[in-house]
Parts: sequence; C-alpha cells; structure tokens
Amino acid sequence: MKRRIIYGLLAILLVANVLVGARVYFRSAQAAEKDSAYPSLELFSYVMEKVRKDYVDGKKLTYQELVYGALKGMINTLDPHSEFMEPIKYDELQKDTQGAFGGLGIMIEMKDNFVTVLAPMEDSPGFKAGILSGDRIIKIDGKSADKLGLNDAVQHLRGEPGTDVNVTILRPSNGQVKDLKLTRSIIKVDMVKDINNKKEFPLGEDKIGYVRLVQFGEKTSDELEKALKKLKAQGMQGLVIDLRWNPGGLLDQAVEVCEKFLPRGQLVVSTEGQNSSQNSVRRANGRGDELSGMPIVILVNVNSASASEIVAGCLQDLHRAQIMGEKTFGKGSVQSILPLQDGSALRLTTAKYYTPSHKVIHGEGITPDCPVPMTDEEEAMVYLKRRPGIETLEEKDRQKILNAHDIQLDRGRDLLRGILIYTHRSQDNQKMAGKPEKVASTK
Repeated sequence: MKRRIIYGLLAILLVANVLVGARVYFRSAQAAEKDSAYPSLELFSYVMEKVRKDYVDGKKLTYQELVYGALKGMINTLDPHSEFMEPIKYDELQKDTQGAFGGLGIMIEMKDNFVTVLAPMEDSPGFKAGILSGDRIIKIDGKSADKLGLNDAVQHLRGEPGTDVNVTILRPSNGQVKDLKLTRSIIKVDMVKDINNKKEFPLGEDKIGYVRLVQFGEKTSDELEKALKKLKAQGMQGLVIDLRWNPGGLLDQAVEVCEKFLPRGQLVVSTEGQNSSQNSVRRANGRGDELSGMPIVILVNVNSASASEIVAGCLQDLHRAQIMGEKTFGKGSVQSILPLQDGSALRLTTAKYYTPSHKVIHGEGITPDCPVPMTDEEEAMVYLKRRPGIETLEEKDRQKILNAHDIQLDRGRDLLRGILIYTHRSQDNQKMAGKPEKVASTK
C-alpha cells in the first residue's frame, strides 16, 4: 500500500515537471520567434516597398537610399558613438586619421545656418588667400552654399590636390563679398604642436618642456618622439603634456604614447566587450621610459576624450604623471570600424576601456589629481590662442588673445618647478651627507 502511494506521488511529480518544462519551453520558443530576424526582415521589406509605392515622391527614391536611411536610424538608436557611415564619410574618416588630405586648409562649422570659417590652417591655400576666421562661405563653384550641411560643404571643398575650386565668401564685419579661385593642395594635419602652435619645441630657462597632442592619428607617436628628442637635446628636466580639447582617435597610438614613459611589459589598458574577441590587454612594448622618471604633468579638461583619457588614466594609475585641470569627458568605449562590401562602414561600440587598476572610463571620466577649474571666458581665450590663423586677426583682438593667461598651464609649470627644486635639494643633501671628511695632508 505504501509503495503504491509513493509510486503515485512520484508519477504526479514527474507529470508536473514535464508540464512545467513544456510551459517554459513553449514560452522560450515564443520569445525566440518574436525576436527572430526573419519576421522583422519581412516587415522591413514590406515597409520599404510601401514607401516606394505610396510615398508621394517614392519614385525618386532608390533602394540604397532607403536602406542607408534605415541603417543610420538603427545604429543611431544604440549610443551616441555608434554610426553608419556612407562611403564618402568613411573615406573622409580614413583621410583624417592618416593626417593628410587634399583641400583648402580651412576648418569650417555651421553657425547661424551659414557655412562659417572657424580658422584657416597656417601656410594653406585658404590662409594665403586671406580667408579669416568668421568668414561665411556663401557659394562653392557658383552654387549657393546655404542649403548645404556641414558634411556636404566639406565634401565640395575637398578634392584632388592641384584641382581648382571657386569660393565666394562674405565677411560679416564689413559686408564685403569676395570671389576666390583656390587650388587644392595636400593638407597635413600636425598631431603634436608646441606652445606657439608650431613644431619647433623651444625650451625656456626653467627647463620645462611643453607638447600639445591635437589628436591621436597614425603619426601622433612618431611626431611626439621627434618633439621629445628636440626637448631632451636642450636639457629638458620636466614636461607638460597638453591633452585639452583632444577628442581621442586611434587606440594603438594611445598605447604607443603611454609606452614612451613606462617600463616594457607594463599594463597600459584593457578592453572588455560582449564578444570575447573584443577582450584584450595592451602592454607597453617600447624601449622603456624614455624620460627616465622625469616629472610629467598632463593637462585635461571636459573636452579630453577617448584615447586622451586612456593616456591620462594610465599614467595617473601608475603614478607616472600628475593629472591637472578638470574632469574629462568620460568617453571610454571602443568603436570598431567594420568596412562593408559597398564601401560604407559601421562604427560600432564593441567594448569598454579599463585603466591598469581596472577603473572604468566610460561615463566616469578621469578626475584630476590637482583640480584647476577655468571660467568659460578663460577657456575661450586659451582655445582661441591655439587656433591657426590668429595672425590674421586685428591687432587689438590678437593682443587680447595672446596676453590671456592660461591658468592651468601656469599651475602645471609651477608644480613641475616645485618638484624640480625639491629633487635638486634632496640630491644636494644626499651628496653632502655622503661627502667624506677632509683629512689633513701629510705632505
């Protein structure tokens, strides 16, 4: 009797288990079916055909335009750093990171719905033609520029070196309109500059060097190497690395910059993503610390992002540099560039960066060791001082910018001077302590 009861209970439990398992299975199957790619692709195709058939201007649309538009919308919903790039934009990205392209050498932005010159680059066709900051480009090759977006304007101005482009500019300060015929040339973007926006790298009496990393392109590490050689040859004893307004760039270059100041084999940065193939550990692979422990101050602000934060976070974690300024942007994610078969590409966030102590950068930023805030006006003056084309401004405006104090840079130099004074005194005291007493001569 007892045996029958036990067998009956086991049977009931078994049936219940099967029923629960079946329910879970069917729920999972239904969820998988809802998230299946095929019904969604069918919906996408249906909508695309509906647009082509029923949209008022549907006949003017191509399948490629609709697919590109859909891809842009899809990728833009992921995060602010992922992007679908059409072939033209992908080509521009490659040229920018390579550090050279054919163009006029003028930086432009959209201001009050006008294509406006931000600044001309020194010795460029635009600079030599007398184009000034604030000039509005109202026509390109005879066509009105007021309908162009920023990317379209860039595309029209860039081109093969040696080719001509006709530009009409309006100078708002006096209402003057000029027609200019400019010849495109190779525009080299310097990745590392000195205090005077040049590549001379002078060293003052205090023996404190200064380098500004504009961005992390393919030549940043090589250009920094040349700058350090010039400064060391002059007897440099301390270094300021300016990463303010540096938006980042290539991860490899950030690692190569770090390894100039670290022992070989030292962890620089790690990445972790959903796909294990995105997990990586990057270590210094250089010749060791090229400055032999020389004190370093790194300047950062809220516009220091990505690769800039990798460098600042690494050297801060390892106590190789003092970070000074304001908290950085907090863009610590990896964007992989995935080329597609038609010449377009995906810029997709695939992992996050971690400093050597495994601090996450993304959304957090790098907090300076020595916070030095600046007002908006002070920051604007520093930014204007480093822009190309300052020589073209009116004397009054130019002197106002040149005479403006850079509080963060001044504080950085002060800190290095203090470290050097302390180091020299300590060395002198050690020499005095170890100096043998004078012995009377027996001669």
